[in-house]
Amino acid sequence: MSAIRRLPPTLVNRIAAGEVVERPASAVKELVENAIDAGATRIAVTLVEGGRSLIAVGDDGAGMTPDELVMAVDRHCTSKLAGDEDLLDIRTLGFRGEALPSIASVSRFSITSRPKGADSAWMLRVDGGGKGQPQPAAHPPGTRVEVRDLFYAVPARLKFLKEPRTEAAQVADAIRRLAMAHPHIAFSLEDEDRTVFSYPSIAPSLVEDGEDAARLERLAAIMGREFAQNSLPIRAQREGFLLSGHVGLPTFNRGTAQHQYLFVNGRPVRDKLLVGAVRGAYQDFLARDRHPLVALFLEAPRGMVDVNVHPAKTEVRFRDAGIVRGLIVGAIRNALAAAGHRASTTVAQAALGAARSTPAWPLPQSPAARPSPGFAEAAAAFFAPHSRPPEADGAAPVEDLRRYPLGAARAQVHETYIVAQTDDGVVIVDQHAAHERLVYERMKESLAAQGVRRQALLIPEIVELGEDAARRLLARAGQLGELGLIVEPFGPGAVAVRETPALLGDTDVAGLVRDLADELAEFGEHLSLKEKLEDVCGTLACHGSVRAGRRLSIDEMNALLRQMEATPHSGQCNHGRPTYVELKLADIERLFGRR
Repeated sequence: MSAIRRLPPTLVNRIAAGEVVERPASAVKELVENAIDAGATRIAVTLVEGGRSLIAVGDDGAGMTPDELVMAVDRHCTSKLAGDEDLLDIRTLGFRGEALPSIASVSRFSITSRPKGADSAWMLRVDGGGKGQPQPAAHPPGTRVEVRDLFYAVPARLKFLKEPRTEAAQVADAIRRLAMAHPHIAFSLEDEDRTVFSYPSIAPSLVEDGEDAARLERLAAIMGREFAQNSLPIRAQREGFLLSGHVGLPTFNRGTAQHQYLFVNGRPVRDKLLVGAVRGAYQDFLARDRHPLVALFLEAPRGMVDVNVHPAKTEVRFRDAGIVRGLIVGAIRNALAAAGHRASTTVAQAALGAARSTPAWPLPQSPAARPSPGFAEAAAAFFAPHSRPPEADGAAPVEDLRRYPLGAARAQVHETYIVAQTDDGVVIVDQHAAHERLVYERMKESLAAQGVRRQALLIPEIVELGEDAARRLLARAGQLGELGLIVEPFGPGAVAVRETPALLGDTDVAGLVRDLADELAEFGEHLSLKEKLEDVCGTLACHGSVRAGRRLSIDEMNALLRQMEATPHSGQCNHGRPTYVELKLADIERLFGRR
């Protein structure tokens, strides 16, 4: 074995670059963070070949003197830590003093800077770690960093880069995340002479409602206007932590979690604790394969968060993770509860879009202009006796019921959808999805207040499951009992059901138990017991709700509508699907060319 020796500084920097600079997006993130720390109000990024050939980051920040330029490209030289400053009280995005030397060690690097009030600018070049001397240059106040031929000094790393378009997309995502947290700064990105985006600065003092409104305007520019229209504001505090931002309505969801943006003290992070808390908060409202859109900003008090976990600074560690998780889950659930039965506006827009894209059916020509065959029968079925006006049942007049948010029930279509009329439009309700949410919320209230009441079966139901499924189910027998379902072992691979939740009434006991066994098999160990119980509640509610295909009277339909209006979260079922679609009269008139 060879003797121990000290590695040369250039090699040390290249090793560090492997952690700090994984791809062009990593370099851009570090450079933009430096510009933010320097007090910039404008930051412009330019790419060539997705950043492989050129990365240029210019800002109008504080700038640096020639001596500071020389030190800036040396490892662990920084202006952001004074003396023995506490590493648990970091107030800036950068603090390690590793970014510039790491980037410079694997590229052809130059930095030009001019402090505010200085007469001239200076430029310093570093080629693969070899540092030159500062030279006079022409440049306005601020700093411009140019990174050419990234990874030319470590050719093996070049093999791991993706196509330029993919790398440029990663750069754009990194800048957008920083732009979300700093709406008072203008950001722009150009790639191959094409402007990818340009976000103007938004001064909180010039926007009504100040900082929150400025942030929402920036979020709308990045995440889309639909997010601004279908999101709920968040602001909550707990033991010194402040949580703010916006979260999407459950019906406004996506198939992946890539539209979840989380920040800690202005720093974009990808933290499992925060992601898990968001997932837990939406546990009641979304299926496992659907994800909400959120942008949450957490301000942590001094000493309660450690950002010095990884050189990339995208991971954090909290001193008390329980406080943070409870704050996020509670704040989101309170916001969703306050939203009542509201569903996202995109539901109606999608319905209208589908209607516009559907070709009109050709109508048969009739010389006598008589209704086509079957029309009378269809009309009679639509306005069948079970769908007579409410006045016939002695209920409130239709005109009075139309003033309610979900209006007055007019008919049931295909024994699945309730059609209601409001003062300015039409509401179509999925009766099964709506009743599923109502039953679920009643079960949760009952569980919280006094436990779920049970009803004994005259003859126990024996359900064959298989040994593994039966074992999983019996392992949760105590928790299932709290929900009103009493199961006992009955030989190998079978269980006996003796009692069921009274809320369900008559139900398919065997189907219910098999569904529960399947769902328990899918639960991860990271889920809390409460979340497991709530997920089981969802399955119970699905089995106990009004099914599609069941005929309802007008009174039953109106009762369902009134319950929806009074029940939190009734705008979506337990899987995140909308329970109703509202079409305004003006939109319907446009469909038929009346507007």
